[in-house]
Amino acid sequence: MARFIGVTVLVALLVGLVACSQVMDRGSQGVREDARQETVNREKTTARERAAVPTAPEKRSAAEREGAAVTNASASWDYVALGDSLAVGMGARRGYVDRYASYIRTDTDAHVNVVNLGQSGQTSIQLLHALRSDRSMRQTLSAAEVITFNIGINDLGQAGEAYRNGTCGGENSEECLRTAVETFEENWDAVIAELLSLRSTGNTMIRTAGIGYTPRVDEVFKPYVEQLNRHVATTAANNDIPYAQPYLSKQYISPDGVHPNDNGYEVIAGQLRKLGYSPLG
Repeated sequence: MARFIGVTVLVALLVGLVACSQVMDRGSQGVREDARQETVNREKTTARERAAVPTAPEKRSAAEREGAAVTNASASWDYVALGDSLAVGMGARRGYVDRYASYIRTDTDAHVNVVNLGQSGQTSIQLLHALRSDRSMRQTLSAAEVITFNIGINDLGQAGEAYRNGTCGGENSEECLRTAVETFEENWDAVIAELLSLRSTGNTMIRTAGIGYTPRVDEVFKPYVEQLNRHVATTAANNDIPYAQPYLSKQYISPDGVHPNDNGYEVIAGQLRKLGYSPLG
């Protein structure tokens, strides 16, 4: 790869990422929900049976301690991931979503059920539309204990194509870049609002990887990427959403010049891990 995302690679983002797609089996989510409800019902029945049998105070204390240990060890969390091809994990054997889920399991001993709703080629307006209109997605998110999202790199890709084609317009032929960032910021704020209408940061681990990673870009694009990153970081902090978005140098990018390789996705997952597991763990 001769260079990272400049005009050519920004176009590759648009073409390469849109060309990929993922089919999600949301039916398995319903199976998991039914199984979890059955487990809850069994636990409630067992608890009532124990309450009906007289137990010596010292034995009850031991039983309560044992029950608490079992409950803690068998915690089950649904993890819903949103975003573009970076959430899907294109360019590597395992993306950051699966790697982050493994860290959660290791660090908290919880069972983690991953529902990856990432869509290759997705833009911020497409994610926002799905959050507002996809009833299945909203139901899945409303039951999630863990949510991660990244979005925005395809927004830059579309603007980069217009710049390359000479159709960007405006001062210095950069009007499309300014418009792309402004539109992204509006969509980003609306995405956060939709997520917080479904889940609260008080009882849900909501994390963002921003646009996924900060690419190395040509000088003409640099101020727009920096503006976008500042907005993401500020709004995430204002909404109590822990934020991680690393810079990935050349050795962390796959041969397509766009997506991270396995080491790159490991960096993203590792930075999410460093944010901790509040409020769940």
